[in-house]
Amino acid sequence: MHLPLGTAPFLTPAIDAPRVELDTPVGRINVYWSVPPDADPQAAPLLLIHSVNAAASAAEVAPLFRAYSAQRVVLAMELPGFGFSQRTDRLYTPRLMTDAIHAVLAAIAARHGDSAVDVLAVSLSGEFAARAATEAPQRIARLALVSPTGLMGHRVRKAPAGSTMYKAGVHAWVRHPWWAQALFELLTRPGVVRYFLRRTFGSQAIDETLWHYCVLSAQQAGARHAPLCFLSLAMFSTDIHTVYEAVPCPVWVSMATRGDFTDYRGLRLLKTSTPWRAHKVPGGALPYFEDGPGFVARLAPFWMA
Repeated sequence: MHLPLGTAPFLTPAIDAPRVELDTPVGRINVYWSVPPDADPQAAPLLLIHSVNAAASAAEVAPLFRAYSAQRVVLAMELPGFGFSQRTDRLYTPRLMTDAIHAVLAAIAARHGDSAVDVLAVSLSGEFAARAATEAPQRIARLALVSPTGLMGHRVRKAPAGSTMYKAGVHAWVRHPWWAQALFELLTRPGVVRYFLRRTFGSQAIDETLWHYCVLSAQQAGARHAPLCFLSLAMFSTDIHTVYEAVPCPVWVSMATRGDFTDYRGLRLLKTSTPWRAHKVPGGALPYFEDGPGFVARLAPFWMA
């Protein structure tokens, strides 16, 4: 049951780590930022980026944050519209999300030097991270994509640069003040959140801590704005194959074997000049929740290459 506006339960941080709030041209961005005293000085900082959905937050990458935070500088950003980042009523687009990543990369450079960082992005956020890599190649050394979007089926996605699937009419309808909040509350009821997490995990067994956090996060003020843009396809790029092909750094792809995110036939359509290493990783779209050590071990050679 959702509570009346203004009485939402207190939202605790998604990750037990220091938080930094960055004031950027795209608004306030929340970043969990760990600098272990015995971090490997040769290891690049690692930036983790959660997926996009009705209740997304850095909680989606918390297991990876914990796994890496003892070894290297690790950060988990929350995209505009999610978590503790600014959740204002505006149009959330690939451009906005990519600019948010650029802002965090610049903050990392200011604190840790200009050396390129490693980035791991989940699902749709992989598209934003790939775009950032093409626009600022000096900032990203390696890019890991977990269950990335834009690779379903055999349709080539090479529309004009910057174009999206945005349905303005759909967006105008879903954000109508008479029913926007009620619609969002319907989409984020605890049972509905559980239903979609089961589809994501490809199993009845989901991570209960993640489910609980998703439910609470969706009850915060302004939580509906970005998800309703997502529902209107405003964040989906129709030029994503062009973007993927232009990524200048090595790319590692984790492909789910269960659930709704198992179609990666579009990988065969990409003509890339840099190495793309695709792996079928047993499990759903967030496999590190199911086997964290195994996932980290699979990814280790890529980070050391």
